[in-house]
Amino acid sequence: MSLYGTMRTGVSGMNAQANRLSTVADNIANANTTGYKKASTQFSSLILPTTGGAYNSGGVTTDVRYSISAQGTFTYTTSATDLAINGSGFFIVKGSDGAEYLTRAGAFTPMDDGTLRNTAGYTLMGYEYSSTADPTIVINGYDGLSEINLKSGSLTATPSTSGSLDVNLPSNEEHPYTKATSLVAYDSLGNSRKLDFTYSTTATAGEWNLTVTYTDPDTGTPQTLAAQTLNFNSAGELVTPASGVISTSSLTFGTGTGASVLSGLDISIGATTQLAADFSADGDIDGSGPSEISGYEISSDGIVSLKYDNGDLIPKFRIAMANVQSPDNLTPLAGNVYSQSNDSGVIVMGYAGNSGYGSILSGALEDSNVDIAEELTSMIESQRNYTANSKVFQTGSELMEVLVNLVR
Repeated sequence: MSLYGTMRTGVSGMNAQANRLSTVADNIANANTTGYKKASTQFSSLILPTTGGAYNSGGVTTDVRYSISAQGTFTYTTSATDLAINGSGFFIVKGSDGAEYLTRAGAFTPMDDGTLRNTAGYTLMGYEYSSTADPTIVINGYDGLSEINLKSGSLTATPSTSGSLDVNLPSNEEHPYTKATSLVAYDSLGNSRKLDFTYSTTATAGEWNLTVTYTDPDTGTPQTLAAQTLNFNSAGELVTPASGVISTSSLTFGTGTGASVLSGLDISIGATTQLAADFSADGDIDGSGPSEISGYEISSDGIVSLKYDNGDLIPKFRIAMANVQSPDNLTPLAGNVYSQSNDSGVIVMGYAGNSGYGSILSGALEDSNVDIAEELTSMIESQRNYTANSKVFQTGSELMEVLVNLVR
């Protein structure tokens, strides 16, 4: 056995324990870091071949592993933009260098420009939402992603397209009899347009005329948008029109860039009746006037919807998620983010709640998965082992001194 080998073995052991202490220190320092995944040091023996009956001491090597796939507990907050993933997957964020990274740190805060950034300065990414189909994603790449922006469409107006108006026309009124009611519709610029619905008896029993008019508030001139004859059976049920729908013509207001259009509306009147009761009306037309954003909501499947003053909740984005075949082999980077490595496998994109991806919790943060008691125990073990290895080095050094003194 070589005394030099003994000393090198002692140094190897001290270096290994120093590495373990480094991971313990990092874990304890980040015990309260949102989404942090603990590191651990694994030891592997280094054995040198024995020759001539003499034992050659080897040493120990270390390998740092990360418990990225181990989920932490949740802390619930009052902010809707604090996000946590319950299950597998990662948020996709963009750094100041323009590159995309993976993270579980979901403490996002709305910025002045409407984007969402976490405490490390990374911006949350996703896809623009479509009401007709899920956004098309590139399964193995980040193409098509855009920054999620809570100021997108900060002022919105929804033009009217359809509505309903159910009335009871009194069957015991003598001819001629006329009664009117009104509904408000919205044109393409969000202007409110009052439509008047006028019901008049005819000389034929069970028959009424319905006209829909719009009166220009400046000129006071009414314009007929629809005219329909209504017929009822002996039970007071509407039989004409058979479709139970009356359609209005379109209106154009103004000229040039300031022009607006009230598109033709389909008004359902199928529940209109003619019974021996007073005139009554119940109805509504869709659409809304200009309204500002008053808040936002993020669903468990990652749909980001904007709330408006008028009560509308309009989906605008869908949060993108990603995963790899071996999350524990991702490369950790500063800011609690990860990048793909040769051992992690390729990045696969998807959505929350689909294809094995976890659900998104709004108003929650994922805690660090560090166990302080376990780390303190590891620290004490490393301290004792480091001291023991230093004793091996010290003993080898003392024996070397004895050999030197023998020469003298």
